[in-house]
Amino acid sequence: MAERSERMDGRDDDLKRPAQDEILSPTFAPTKLKFPNHIHTEMDEKFQQLADTILSRSTEIIGKEGSAPYEIPEYPIVENERKFYFEKQLSSRNRSRFFNTGDQASADHERNNSVGKPSAMDSESYQRMSSTDVYDEYDLAPDFQRIYIAGQEISGISSLGVPLHDLKEASKSLVQALMIREKYMAMSHQSFPKITARFLQNLEDNEEFQGMKEGFGKGSTVSDHPFHPPKKEDPFDIEVPMGVECSLKMVQGLMYVYENEEAVKNNTPLELPYVQPKTFLADQNIMYALISDGPLKSFCYRRLSYLSSKYQLHTLMNELKESAAQKEVPHRDFYNIRKVDTHVHASSCMNQKHLLRFIKKKMKTCSDEVVCKDKKSGKEMTLAEVFDSMALKPYDLSVDKLDVHADRNTFHRFDKFNAKYNPIGESRLREIFIKTDNYINGKYFGHVIKEVMEDLGESKYQNAEYRLSIYGRSRDEWDKLAYWAIENKIYSDNVRWMIQIPRLYDIYKSAKIVKNFQEILENIFMPLFEVTRNPQSHPELHKFLIYVSGFDSVDDESKTEHIKFDLETPLPEDWCQDENPPYSYYLYYMYANITVLNQFRR
Repeated sequence: MAERSERMDGRDDDLKRPAQDEILSPTFAPTKLKFPNHIHTEMDEKFQQLADTILSRSTEIIGKEGSAPYEIPEYPIVENERKFYFEKQLSSRNRSRFFNTGDQASADHERNNSVGKPSAMDSESYQRMSSTDVYDEYDLAPDFQRIYIAGQEISGISSLGVPLHDLKEASKSLVQALMIREKYMAMSHQSFPKITARFLQNLEDNEEFQGMKEGFGKGSTVSDHPFHPPKKEDPFDIEVPMGVECSLKMVQGLMYVYENEEAVKNNTPLELPYVQPKTFLADQNIMYALISDGPLKSFCYRRLSYLSSKYQLHTLMNELKESAAQKEVPHRDFYNIRKVDTHVHASSCMNQKHLLRFIKKKMKTCSDEVVCKDKKSGKEMTLAEVFDSMALKPYDLSVDKLDVHADRNTFHRFDKFNAKYNPIGESRLREIFIKTDNYINGKYFGHVIKEVMEDLGESKYQNAEYRLSIYGRSRDEWDKLAYWAIENKIYSDNVRWMIQIPRLYDIYKSAKIVKNFQEILENIFMPLFEVTRNPQSHPELHKFLIYVSGFDSVDDESKTEHIKFDLETPLPEDWCQDENPPYSYYLYYMYANITVLNQFRR
């Protein structure tokens, strides 16, 4: 273990990269952006002790809490009629004010005398509000009643009951956490809130953050992703570009990009932002220390409670006005605004009635089609023979018998939740109807997803980001998934894909599918780097990745972890034990490789 620790300590020295002034090829110019490494300080030991304390506490069993007391308001008929009357009055008043442009003086007089005027503001702020730049926005805004907290200490210290010293320390801690978040989001080319970024720009006087955004590409705009994308007869009819000359090699769980094979022998990778474990663990310990800080938790709780109460007060005062203003917007209601369904696996994108109807239809039209092989005898089985082996007929099927609805019994029960993916409790039906890699190459699964996509296209304003699984068991998983999507023409303007990676190393290791954890990382990321280097090596995968938006990691979060990720933890190539690595271990190696991949794909 000591030898491994010395090897990790000297990793930065072993991977020194020479400066390269020339561009390697017309199509590939490596960035000079580096991930800011952590500088060791005396506080690191205290942060490490706090992290150890928190991780030891996390192994204790926490009792279940009761559900929140939800209240459903009930309004009598008289209250409903009165509410409708006031909404009608406010609606007619807003219509005359916003759409009658002939009498501007009357509209100004009404605004100045309405309850929405910020009378509690001081003269200077009100004059600033009345300036030409802000006046247009304020002119079109509804006249809501404003909530103003008055007092000598306008910063809210007295109202939140937090001492000044604790407030300063809490603010510094929150800014530090936001800077860490901004750093990791920027390096991996992910979006970060603009308002928060502008606020942090005035505070980033630390050397660790200076120059961090150098070389960071321009963010995407509406023109890059229009609301109505251009229609194509075949969305996968895309020209596959030529590749670039470089070499790839995974070292200690991280994928490194080299100029050529000679650079691989000399261990001189290109200058890409490789995230080192020391930096990640130091930032993780800081976050552990922040979540265990008592004054910080008290401040956050009081601040959130204050904002929640302020919003409830706004709702009580302006509910009718908001409802009336919402009715004035033409051609927009809940069904005519764009909505995106996230965190929905493609295997569960259809409702239970849709799946039942699809299974019955296939039994009537394709009962003689060979759909699988019997695992014991190896005999090919038709769809009718599969149902005969289960003593089932299409007439016997119902929504209740299908039993694929995730009800309240699956809450905090990951095992019962996974069982809902098996129609009628049969894993064979799951393999036939909702798997991409099966005996019929995911033919039925592709058909049912295309039916769901047609429904989304008809609704026009409903979009989805469905999840597809990549397990990391073999190198050809990406190619099979891309072939399934292109062969069955699985595409919709309303759908994008998210890749879901289950944390199932312990299962693969016990089944002797993989030898160590690095094999899973290579199976997941090596095809992505290969298709980035040379798209013609995996043409189907290159076309499929255009419609992939990101990665996700899933597992049973209720399971306690007894292994801690630190500098003494074995490297992926040495992780040969049967136990599953901790979540932070998965998180670091996935993030580090995705960061290099995004920079490499620029």
